Amino acid sequence: MNSPNRGEESPKEEPDRDKDAAEESESKRLLPSQSPSLSSDDENEVAFESREKVVIVDLETPESILNVDYVPPFSWKKLWLFTGPGFLMSIAFLDPGNLEGDLQAGAIAGYSLLWLLMWATVMGLLIQLLSARVGVATGRHLAELCREEYPTWARLVLWFMAELALIGADIQEVIGSAIAIQILSNGALPLWAGVLITASDWKLEAVFAVLIATMALAFAWMFGDTKPNGKELLIGILVPRLGSKTIRQAVGVVGCVIMPHNVFLHSALVQSRDIDPKKRGRVQEALNYYTIESSVALLVSFMINLFVTTVFAKGFYGTKQANNIGLVNAGQYLEEKYGGGLFPILYIWGIGLLAAGQSSTITGTYAGQFIMGGFLNLRLKKWLRALITRSFAIVPTIVVALVFNTSEASLDILNEWLNVLQSIQIPFALIPLLTLVSKEHVMGVFRIGPTLEKLAWTVAALVIVINGYLLLDFFVSEVKGLLFGLFICIWTAAYIAFIVYLISRGGALPSTWFSIELSKRFSANGT
Repeated sequence: MNSPNRGEESPKEEPDRDKDAAEESESKRLLPSQSPSLSSDDENEVAFESREKVVIVDLETPESILNVDYVPPFSWKKLWLFTGPGFLMSIAFLDPGNLEGDLQAGAIAGYSLLWLLMWATVMGLLIQLLSARVGVATGRHLAELCREEYPTWARLVLWFMAELALIGADIQEVIGSAIAIQILSNGALPLWAGVLITASDWKLEAVFAVLIATMALAFAWMFGDTKPNGKELLIGILVPRLGSKTIRQAVGVVGCVIMPHNVFLHSALVQSRDIDPKKRGRVQEALNYYTIESSVALLVSFMINLFVTTVFAKGFYGTKQANNIGLVNAGQYLEEKYGGGLFPILYIWGIGLLAAGQSSTITGTYAGQFIMGGFLNLRLKKWLRALITRSFAIVPTIVVALVFNTSEASLDILNEWLNVLQSIQIPFALIPLLTLVSKEHVMGVFRIGPTLEKLAWTVAALVIVINGYLLLDFFVSEVKGLLFGLFICIWTAAYIAFIVYLISRGGALPSTWFSIELSKRFSANGT
């Protein structure tokens, strides 16, 4: 029998070809489009090169090959392959700035704000899961999508704001590490020397898990050493309480959960796994595993924050020292309160603080690379990008360490200004995220539904309003002089105008909030 020519197709193959073409067409319609300009690693900046991605090995079955919606069954081995991005993201919930917020909340408010810490972490988890959703479903991270979504001037403003937030966070992280080094060296190394030591270690990925474990062990040790009241701790978690004297600490607890650079970071980190965006089932599978992993990671971070808050609640709530405790003198106060012992609590605190500062510098380095590369589409070697990113933070940090090393009070004032700097940037990460994750032409079938959209905007509005209160309170107490006051007023007007622009630019507010009610009214008037 003569075989058919290669140029000819047998009638039997035609239905299969038509079926494949139809499935491919449907897949393109329902999934977010991948523009040609972003498909090539050589032409555009990407979060991870193909060779850097973790390959998720699967035993292919006829069902998984033919059905793009097929979601493979749960596998512990596969969950392990997806583990990593969520824990790296969770470090932003444990940076030295957060730890300072924890210890001040415990010393001033006792156990009463633990419930708020728990729900603030849940809100942070929701935002981070949306960030991961954008990265997995589109194959691009938030900074890259912002580059496409907004005009050049708006994109450059967003990039500048993100860099400012990152620099503020980096300064806190590096200063925290430097304080820890100063504690552990018995004061032999000054603050600026600690900054240089911290800056010199860029490749900490290999010991990343060790740093998280070190934090957990150190602060759990402190927790066990101080023996907090179990009943009061449980009441603090389960019973919402908020007094007039603890409002500022409450605002600080909520304000710390959303770190602008972390929103950009998580959408990029999830792309470290090799996922075919054309297979909806595989995308859904990745989202399922990332949800589990991120939830576990933030549970660990919540427990560590809980340990720090309760230790200072037990030791300093209601005392004269409560209002004076900060990151710089916390270790000294702990030693005076609980003494030396076999393993002095001062050094336990120093080890935990060093682990927090060093691990959070990893997130700063990664986030800086993704933010710069995504917004500006820079094709630079990663070591060069890391060098530039770290320089943006380390150079001002050395200056800060030299200028503000005169007293504990000056460092506390600096920390307040850095918190303000980061609070200002929050809308410029949240609004683009919620705008993009709600758009079908960006997310395809993975755009969020109306209920989740309302919930996400409610959480975002709550975080923005709370940080707005913090900013207002800070400026009222700190801004003095007519000229400076006038500058702040002009700057505030421009700031609000840009936020309004971002909201209106993409129809960011969920239309279902208004369109349903308006349609009802119009139909009622028509009848």
